[in-house]
Amino acid sequence: MKKFKTITVGVFISIIFFSFSLAIENKILFKVNNEIITSIDILTELKYLGSINKDLKKTTNNQAFEIAKRSLIREKIKEIELKKLLKEIEVEEKFLNNLLINYFKSINIKTISEFEKFFISQDIDPNLIKKKISIEILWNQFIYSKFKQNVKIDRKSIQNELSNNVKKKEFLLSEILFNINENEELNDKIVLLKKEINEKGFSQTALSYSISDTSSKGGKLGWVSETIMSPKIKNKVKKIKVGDHTDPIVIPGGFLIIKIEDIREKDNSSDLNNEIEKIIKDKTNEQLNQFSNIYFNKIKKDIVINEL
Repeated sequence: MKKFKTITVGVFISIIFFSFSLAIENKILFKVNNEIITSIDILTELKYLGSINKDLKKTTNNQAFEIAKRSLIREKIKEIELKKLLKEIEVEEKFLNNLLINYFKSINIKTISEFEKFFISQDIDPNLIKKKISIEILWNQFIYSKFKQNVKIDRKSIQNELSNNVKKKEFLLSEILFNINENEELNDKIVLLKKEINEKGFSQTALSYSISDTSSKGGKLGWVSETIMSPKIKNKVKKIKVGDHTDPIVIPGGFLIIKIEDIREKDNSSDLNNEIEKIIKDKTNEQLNQFSNIYFNKIKKDIVINEL
């Protein structure tokens, strides 16, 4: 099976990036419990990831294969857990369509018609992408229902902080979230990641190594207000300049490396109440993401993954 994987990876990359017309025999490559991942699944995932992140073209064949494999295994594990709770992996159509447009706005998709046309042009069935995003939506809803009571937000301190200083910095951030396996040493992993960042760039390293859901977009977090950062992360971020990244920061569920892409100052005096609500929402999501990673790592230990 190792031989099949090595040969197939090159074929996959050639098809995606150089548009060679070549028939691929559909074989089962992995089993995640009783869920299968086929060679066509890997091919489709590579097409999908390549369509939303051009850095995939810069990876080696083996790296691209591993990225697609990791992404699909993560998706299958979430799906397995959701199937214990739900009869169907299905989201109400109007709600799903609105989220699809928002999720893919970075590639200039503004309507469902544009969404469908775009992925058809990439030789990807739009329904597969709808299912993929539906799994993420349902997973997030599940995490919210399970952990919402554990979220701790101090509304009063947020109000006081904004009232005392209406001008706040916002940081355009990217992240690499990682943990270490039983056969890895933390220092060795840190040295490897720093080497990859220096040689290949932060975005490509995030794509290849980050276990966060942001990895498919090169680790991009978007604009983050300093008000929503934990004291530990804020302290680390404020010590570096635009273009630099932090050393690994210990957080629940792993280790985090943050890069500053840009900084801006925002005046919140005109709409203080809305800004408070936005910060509360962002802080809530940050904590829920940490609970999500912790819970995912927990259930993954009970999953059997076989390479066939």
